[in-house]
Amino acid sequence: MKLLQRSLVARIIASLLAISGMALISITLTMAMSNSSRGDAAAINVAGSLRMNAYQIMGALQRLEYAPEETSEEQLASLVASFDQRLNGTTLQQTIPTDDRHERLRQLEKIQTYWQRTLRPTLQAPSSAAERDLDTLETMIVAMVNDIEVLVTYLEESTEAKVRLLGMMQVLFLVLIAIVVAIALYDVRYNLVVPLRQLMVLAREAAQRNFKPRSQLRGSDELALLGHTFNKMSAELATSYAALEDTVSRKKQELERSNQALRVMHDASRSLYGGGNDLCSSAAPMLRELEKLLDVGPIRLSLNDPFDQREMPVLETHSRTRPEYCRDQDCHACLIDPRPLELVAKNQSQCLLLPISVGDTLLGTLEVWYPQERLNDSTRRLLTMLADQLATAVYLQRRIEEQQHVTLINERTIIARELHDSLAQSLSYLKMQVARLERMQQKEATQEAQSAVFDELRNGLNSAYRQLRELLTTFRLKLEGPGLQFALRQTVDEFTQRMGATVELDYDVPPYLLNPNEEIHVLQIIREALANTHKHAQAHWAAVTVRFADAQLLVRIEDDGIGLEDDSSPPMHYGLVIIRDRANTLNGELSIANRPTGGTGIEIVFTPLTARLIQRQPSQAAADSHLGTGIS
Repeated sequence: MKLLQRSLVARIIASLLAISGMALISITLTMAMSNSSRGDAAAINVAGSLRMNAYQIMGALQRLEYAPEETSEEQLASLVASFDQRLNGTTLQQTIPTDDRHERLRQLEKIQTYWQRTLRPTLQAPSSAAERDLDTLETMIVAMVNDIEVLVTYLEESTEAKVRLLGMMQVLFLVLIAIVVAIALYDVRYNLVVPLRQLMVLAREAAQRNFKPRSQLRGSDELALLGHTFNKMSAELATSYAALEDTVSRKKQELERSNQALRVMHDASRSLYGGGNDLCSSAAPMLRELEKLLDVGPIRLSLNDPFDQREMPVLETHSRTRPEYCRDQDCHACLIDPRPLELVAKNQSQCLLLPISVGDTLLGTLEVWYPQERLNDSTRRLLTMLADQLATAVYLQRRIEEQQHVTLINERTIIARELHDSLAQSLSYLKMQVARLERMQQKEATQEAQSAVFDELRNGLNSAYRQLRELLTTFRLKLEGPGLQFALRQTVDEFTQRMGATVELDYDVPPYLLNPNEEIHVLQIIREALANTHKHAQAHWAAVTVRFADAQLLVRIEDDGIGLEDDSSPPMHYGLVIIRDRANTLNGELSIANRPTGGTGIEIVFTPLTARLIQRQPSQAAADSHLGTGIS
């Protein structure tokens, strides 16, 4: 019983077993009743045939009385034998119970006894037909027929009783099965269907993230246990989902805060990378915004001196004093605001120390103070990114300062070399001519001899003046323009106006291929060649080609003028001498010849320093790249 109370499945199985058992018992009893009723119809037929046989014997006696014949005797004997065989046959014996107290058995024994002892001996007595008492025999046969009627009645009543009993049994088992089915359906309805519907409703509510409904199932069966488990699961899911929503909300806030912090760092990157060495104006606003977003602070930035590795504080947010090496007394980026923040005492906060480094080079440190609570991973990653961004900015600023310093030295070296190679030599020559003129005056030389010296002085001064103007023009072009191409474009436009002819420019050189020294030499070669074309070639067209291919730079200046007198040996003009000297400085090959279509062509081919560095080993190229702007 306890199992049936605790288990719905056990009750359903018990109901099915009960229905099956009753159906089996009903079938078994029906089969037993059918087997017990087997032969009853045959017995009734035999009993009825005995009654008819008795009437036949009576008819045979009547015929024998009125027409005694031998055939009538034989017919009577045959009827008597048939009656005896049917009366004592197995058909009746099998259907009669063996109980001595049964009325059918007593009635059959009564008939058999009356037949064996009274009626049969009388019918088989060897007397003539006249001696037989027909009335007595008829009375005896009628009495036996009445007894047979009683036996037939008993047999019919027995068969009808069996049929009624079988019907009652069928009705009884149908009623019992209907009761069991009704009980099972009731149990299924209220203990299976209704709980399942309730659990389905709870499942749908849980699928819609509503964990408040609870199961109201009572009992100890499977569905009640499932309902209790579902209630527990809903409570746990509600707790877990609330915790998950809280975690998601916090993660969302962290992501939004991280996104805002990344946006602040991205927006500040332009001023940070392009603000020169003024970290106060570029980094301080970014650090202040990050403090508000990440709930940290104050932040202190210290840089190492590249010479003696001293740590120098350069920036600190919410500071009460200026940094020791502050260069702008009007700047208030580090000082506390007029409405100061409520700073956390250092004994109630912790410090995160981040290195400001590029590779193995330590540039400084970044101190970030935060409350006692542990920093989350996203904030720590953002602060690490901030340190990397500051390291990149500081490194780029130092590299820019070093490059500017090297560029300034290179520019001064180029100017000194240009002055030494051109104007200084001319002035030295003029100084020598002045000394010669002084000696001639001391010796009181003739006027004609002194006039020759004066002519040389005049020509030297004109040449020096021309060289000075060329140098000034060249340096203005270089300083005002963004590169060699811009300077060449200005040169072409200048000589187009001076010559009154078209000067074409074909420029195809990758950016930053030539160093400043090489750019000056190329520009001076082209200007000198165009100046010679303007003075001597009488040209109506000129072209300048500067191309880079196969790791070599090609510089070609062409015109359609009168050309050279001797193609194999060009004249040693002062301008051509300058061109040859600059070509030798570039380690290039110079060729000057007349063009087949007329005019002169000057061509210089050399390998730029950058191309030579690319062809070297990577380690050597990396070592020499710091000297890429040096003088060759």
